[in-house]
Amino acid sequence: MVDYGLKDKVALVTGANNPQGIGAATALAFAREGAKVALVYKRIPRAFDEGKAGRNGADRYFQANAGNADAVEARLKAMGADFLVIESDISDEDAVKDIFSRVLERFGKVDILVNNAADCDMDGLDTIESITRSIIDDTFAVNVRGSLLMTREFVRHRGDYGRVVFLSTDAAQVFAGQITYGASKATLEALTRSIALEVAKYGITVNSVAPGPTQTGWIDEDLEKTVLPVIPMGSLVRPEDIAETILFLASGQARMLTGQVIKVSGGHAL
Repeated sequence: MVDYGLKDKVALVTGANNPQGIGAATALAFAREGAKVALVYKRIPRAFDEGKAGRNGADRYFQANAGNADAVEARLKAMGADFLVIESDISDEDAVKDIFSRVLERFGKVDILVNNAADCDMDGLDTIESITRSIIDDTFAVNVRGSLLMTREFVRHRGDYGRVVFLSTDAAQVFAGQITYGASKATLEALTRSIALEVAKYGITVNSVAPGPTQTGWIDEDLEKTVLPVIPMGSLVRPEDIAETILFLASGQARMLTGQVIKVSGGHAL
């Protein structure tokens, strides 16, 4: 078992209300290592069929993202974790300042920031022929502006330990059919390198993790059959695979690793 040296570190993770999601897996992984965890989430209301939410697919995913973080909170309580849950909107500057105020009041510091929260069009309109202004604005408001605002506050309230991890996607550079989402993630990859250079003087590392097709409750059986042949490792990525990579990037062992984009994709989209 690897000792990441994260006991009593404070990790702030956004986008953590889906119990099958990367944010939840990451929060639980930090708690397992003895870190204190602050979870931030926003409910995203979308129509879903409750009768179909018991199996993987769009309805399960929509139900999870429309709900609160109670399921994740229950698992953290069962672990005896020290945690804080905040429902907020990271695209709002005042809300971001409030998030950090509440976390600092509770824990006194923030050592690690995981920018996992993201917005993505789910109606098939994210192509050059069908894109709308609202999709562009909504996607960049969360994925780019929100992540930037969170990172700015993290740097402003920096302590003697600093790790920032952005969540990109392995297809960020070429994402036909999801051009705004892909572009927003490619922007995060560019920001990763730029911010890494700016904050290195503070001892803060900045890296991105770019997941491949990950089972967060979204991928149903039919889609899985379509996706598996293009994943060289032959299986979907698990949220835990992403979480373990984030733990390493957050650890002392990764102190000289910065400005990098690490694909965790089983060989997909290399």
